[in-house]
Amino acid sequence: MADTIVTAVSYILPLFAIIVLIRCTKSMLGNKSQTEIWGYIHRDDGVSLISHWENLIGRSRSADICLPYQMVSRVHAVLIRSPKGVWRIFDIFSKGGVWVNGEKVHGTGTVVHDGDILNLAGNSVRFRDISEKQRDAIEARRTQTWRRVHPAVTLFFLTVFQALLLLELCCTAAAENISGIALGFGLLILLEWFCYFAMRSIRRTGFEVETLAFFLSSIGLEIIASSVPDEMFRQMIIVFAGVVAFFVLGWWLRDLDRTKTMRLPLAVISLVILMAVLVLGREQYGAKNWIFIGSLSIQPSEFVKVAFIYVGAATLDRLFSTKNLIMFIAFSALCVICLAFSSDFGTALIFFITFLVISFMRSGSIATIALAITGAGMAGFLMLRIKDHVAKRFSAWGHIWEDVWDSGYQQTHALSAGASGGLFGKGAGNGWLKDTFAGNTDTVFGVMCEELGLIIAICAVLAILALTFFAVRNSGHGRSAYYSIAACATATMFMAQVALNVFGSVDILPFTGVTFPFVSRGGTSVLACWMLLAFIKAGDTRKGASFVVSSPEAQTKKMREAEKA
Repeated sequence: MADTIVTAVSYILPLFAIIVLIRCTKSMLGNKSQTEIWGYIHRDDGVSLISHWENLIGRSRSADICLPYQMVSRVHAVLIRSPKGVWRIFDIFSKGGVWVNGEKVHGTGTVVHDGDILNLAGNSVRFRDISEKQRDAIEARRTQTWRRVHPAVTLFFLTVFQALLLLELCCTAAAENISGIALGFGLLILLEWFCYFAMRSIRRTGFEVETLAFFLSSIGLEIIASSVPDEMFRQMIIVFAGVVAFFVLGWWLRDLDRTKTMRLPLAVISLVILMAVLVLGREQYGAKNWIFIGSLSIQPSEFVKVAFIYVGAATLDRLFSTKNLIMFIAFSALCVICLAFSSDFGTALIFFITFLVISFMRSGSIATIALAITGAGMAGFLMLRIKDHVAKRFSAWGHIWEDVWDSGYQQTHALSAGASGGLFGKGAGNGWLKDTFAGNTDTVFGVMCEELGLIIAICAVLAILALTFFAVRNSGHGRSAYYSIAACATATMFMAQVALNVFGSVDILPFTGVTFPFVSRGGTSVLACWMLLAFIKAGDTRKGASFVVSSPEAQTKKMREAEKA
């Protein structure tokens, strides 16, 4: 009877996984991007909309506010709105200069009020801030995408998916483990619905990003229940802590002025942590990247991922500062060097790929990227020469079947197990790859394919891909360059992890031993993934979608309070 139930559920599970994925993707990507309006620039020949908190002004067509005048520099000035509604203009090394009502703008910038005359290289324009009534009217015209694909219905389908996973596990697990597994899944379902209603209570309706994260966490919980059922409650505590950290970081990111004050201290703390790992860390599986506190093991580099993006994203007034960019390059180089000396090649590679994306978004310089890649190539070659652990993995690449019990052990076993699962899998808990070395971490994609089937495993990859497209799509409409860069950098980090985990398991890429976001076993990894998710949420500016950015109504209320004060 139990085998019949497992077989039947195996054919039904992929259907609900696909439904959840399609509904989330349709809601996130299936609607036209909606631009917010925060003011206007009146020119003699027309009007330019101000649709960001940070706006690049110049002759270039790619500028947020394009002034097609010959004397205006391609990159001339930056117009920035503070969280309290105060506008300030900065001259970013223009040739013709910037004046506000006849007074020259210097390095610290000048406050701009409604009706002020801005003069850029002899060309005058008028700045107009929008009134409270205009802001309310504009916001009322923006549509809410959740009305077309209601998030509560999507969450219901996810709950059914989780219930079916639990049913499978109850049929295959040992009797003494069933209560713990049921408790774990029950707590996860309660947590996601609590988060949904909490979002609704503050009039936030977008829940697709969190739904995809809970979908991946459900698969991760199945991996735990199948491989180490005794850790179910511990894993739920970690997921709960991750969700709390997600909301706390999201709340912190609401105030960009507050966010900017912590970048330098956080950079210093991150470097101290990585250096401490070199001294105090314990080597495991060839990499010295763990710190043990009693029986508790922590991988600090996972938390440094969050700090790396937090520090790397810069607001628009700092993007064109050479000093600021050089400091970030130095910070990145030190992070990668520390990871390299720890023999954590996979994490070092993820940091470097993320660094390239952040650097390009900050500078737009292909030469800078080319120089960084050249330097990294030379450093990578040196690492292969002096690190036997890394060199061994590269030498096995493409030759795994020549030594299936040593250098090719993990990849050959992952391929064999994954192939045996077919499209629909053997059923949750019925696989054998979970019991092999690093089966529930580095080769977790093989476990997914074996137990849940190729369809669900691909859905897990597509869930990360959907988050990536969502972050990139919204980057052009983000209120701040900080939100846009942080979201794209996070998406890059997730995609790099997935690519290295999946392609490394099937020998398309060298095996580097990195985790699959939200799915692989590991407390610090899961906690860091939920924190990173806050950056993607910050890039969501759909009406009523994100708790990370305040609604225009809240902005208006804050401005009124500031004026009264």
